Amino acid sequence: MFFVYILRSVSSGAFYVGHTADLVQRIREHETGRSHYTKGRGPWELVYVEVFPTRAEAMNRESQIKRRKSKRYIEKLIEENQGEW
Repeated sequence: MFFVYILRSVSSGAFYVGHTADLVQRIREHETGRSHYTKGRGPWELVYVEVFPTRAEAMNRESQIKRRKSKRYIEKLIEENQGEW
């Protein structure tokens, strides 16, 4: 099982989109500064998750979200799926 996830910076409101097979461990890496992009930009909160059976599907969905390059799209995605996970 693979996850596409979105984190929101509590301090700046910026979003980070990623994928992983181990969501708990990956979030821990973001929070402890072991992820280059999110280091020093937190704290981060998990605001969105999608589950996929394969890494390829998760990577495809992550790319799809990132290609939109739209904060508004991400906010709408989060709003529409609130409470789903």
